[in-house]
Amino acid sequence: MILDTLENAELYTSIHPLFKKAFDFLCNTDLKELALGKIELQGSDLVVNVVEIDGKTAEVARMETHNRYIDIQVPVSTTETMGWIAGTSLKNVTEPYNAEKDVMFFADKATNFLQVQPFEFAVFFPGDGHQPGIVEGKIKKIIVKILV
Repeated sequence: MILDTLENAELYTSIHPLFKKAFDFLCNTDLKELALGKIELQGSDLVVNVVEIDGKTAEVARMETHNRYIDIQVPVSTTETMGWIAGTSLKNVTEPYNAEKDVMFFADKATNFLQVQPFEFAVFFPGDGHQPGIVEGKIKKIIVKILV
């Protein structure tokens, strides 16, 4: 898991071959003006999802992991709280792994909560337990999916 600002994105481009392309997009695009929807930057290997979601409380937000994709999550409209827990600590599966959606859900709760400001980013690697969407009201955010 990584938490930082887009101004420091260059520090992370060597982690994965597609990080540079992902961060170039995030840093050189007016994220506030992006229309909701899906943008394929490199087929299904690198996808940008622009979403607006209804916020949830920490009690309601679901803990999830992915097996094949890295998430780079960037709140755009407001601060978002995101929970995190080490994947090895997750024990209580509520929905088994869905290969089509690359997601598994858990009843476990986060051990840490991040206050991610607009235009900061959180990177969640496969196996990282993360609990996004904790916010009052609606939030516009960018979720970049990178195939590992």
